Amino acid sequence: MNLRTLQYLVTLAELKHFSRAAEACFVSQPTLSTQIQKLEQELGVQLLERSPRQLMLTSIGEDIVARARHIIADVEAMKQQARLSLEPGSARIRLGLFPTLAPYLLPHVVPVIRKHYPQLSLQLFEEKTDDILDLLNTGKLDAGLLAMPIEDQQLDHVELFSEPFVLVTPIDHELADRDTVAIADLRNHSLLLLEEGHCLRDQALEVCKLGGVTESLDFHATSMETLRQMVAAGTCITLMPNMAVMPPVPANRDIKVIPFADPAPQRTIGLFWRKSSALADFLRELAPLFAQLDPALLRTT
Repeated sequence: MNLRTLQYLVTLAELKHFSRAAEACFVSQPTLSTQIQKLEQELGVQLLERSPRQLMLTSIGEDIVARARHIIADVEAMKQQARLSLEPGSARIRLGLFPTLAPYLLPHVVPVIRKHYPQLSLQLFEEKTDDILDLLNTGKLDAGLLAMPIEDQQLDHVELFSEPFVLVTPIDHELADRDTVAIADLRNHSLLLLEEGHCLRDQALEVCKLGGVTESLDFHATSMETLRQMVAAGTCITLMPNMAVMPPVPANRDIKVIPFADPAPQRTIGLFWRKSSALADFLRELAPLFAQLDPALLRTT
């Protein structure tokens, strides 16, 4: 048994297709099939149920794959620890960010991180929150920037910053002449929200509950930019995090951005990692750099 074979098994479990798994592992299909068969012979159990139309893990196969994932993550952690012992700033960090944060935060923080750690390999993955948590817990990500709170006893975190929400309306909307709005001002209005699975949707729904606001059910947007264009077209109003309407995001003449009066609704962002991670000390050291933001990005009035 070797680490490469375990990686073949994990990839096969994820893709459930021999040809695609072989391609992902950069080997031929016969090579991958042979290694899986040898692993089954060595363990003395059947790991896969094979049929012309479907490939499934057996019950023991699922258990073995779970253990294999942990072994692979532990080996990666050993490599990271070795690299860190030689030169802390030369680590490889696989970082997950959710879609309503990544494009608006990264232009501000990546240059700061590059300045402090020019040798750091920062690999960025844009995924929804639940997917980031899964990837963290299976060792495929080293850290994640997530909206708090996150209830996971396997993770440690550092709180970074709180970002206010703003109201975004068409330029001719009845609220567009306001300098500020209160949540109560949204009563009897409906908000266009993102589709299920986006944490921004959940945050906006909390604001709706506070103000007795309804959700527009005619359409669910798939991205922040879709929301922006729908508002510009005059079809709706919505909530956005403040960084999504600040430079370098281009201004849009067809929308009005209105800050909330205090206390403004907001979201709090934290950096999360596994408590067992070999990178834990370095991530705690790195965390403040994600919070070195221009105060204007976190202030609306």
